Amino acid sequence: MRILSFIFVITLLMINSAGAQPIHSWFNSELNIKPFTANFYEPKAGTSFDLNGKFLRLDIGTTQDVYSIQDSTTSYSCGADLFTYTRLRSENDFKFPVETIDYFFGVNFGFKHLISDGNYGLRFRVSHVSAHLVDGLYDGQNNDWRNGFSPIVFSKEFIELFPFYQYKNLRAYLGLTYIFHVIPETIGKGIYQFGFDYYLTQLSFGDFTPLVAVDYKISSTSEYAGNIITTIGMKFGKVNSKGFSILFTYYNGKSIHGELFNRYEKYSTIGFNVDL
Repeated sequence: MRILSFIFVITLLMINSAGAQPIHSWFNSELNIKPFTANFYEPKAGTSFDLNGKFLRLDIGTTQDVYSIQDSTTSYSCGADLFTYTRLRSENDFKFPVETIDYFFGVNFGFKHLISDGNYGLRFRVSHVSAHLVDGLYDGQNNDWRNGFSPIVFSKEFIELFPFYQYKNLRAYLGLTYIFHVIPETIGKGIYQFGFDYYLTQLSFGDFTPLVAVDYKISSTSEYAGNIITTIGMKFGKVNSKGFSILFTYYNGKSIHGELFNRYEKYSTIGFNVDL
């Protein structure tokens, strides 16, 4: 109830703080705040392949600004995030058994203010994540889970605040997350992160623009540790609009999948994403 009350207060402040003669909109085609490229907990629609050929990941998700208010310099929005990210094992004969799947859903509130050559603002989210092992990780011949895994209950609810500042096509951000309910309880309550995404428009050719993005976070499972995601790629389409990206990504840290949360991983992928 406290979280719902807080959301209600934020919504009222958002509506009452809009400037003179604001424009009120339902379901804008463009997002007020675009997903942060290298931050993992963002809605994606695409797939990525491990360069060692062991697995691939399938992302199916969306985010939508349900209601927004804007004037000439300031915009406010509230919306919803819904997505899954799935790990599949790569086998011969074009077979990809599903090993684990994570579900994410929540609501978001955004504020953005335009300034010369850029903008600044923040995004607030209240979200839920749960994870599950899937039958692709089960060995039917031996009636046991592969690689010594067994299902656990993994679930967390959290609030997060992402202030950001954008100068031209470079956007930097901080991330502060508080997990108010989590299973297993050994997972720490706080996540601290920073990162950026940068579109190199000076190197654009036609509708293609190179990009680079980095996200670094500190979180705790049994102890605090760092996790870094680095992405380079090429976007087809307008920089601040919907499009299509081809991405090379390097991961180093604890697993991004809840069922494997205490497992250290280091790998690189190449894939594509339909930018929202």
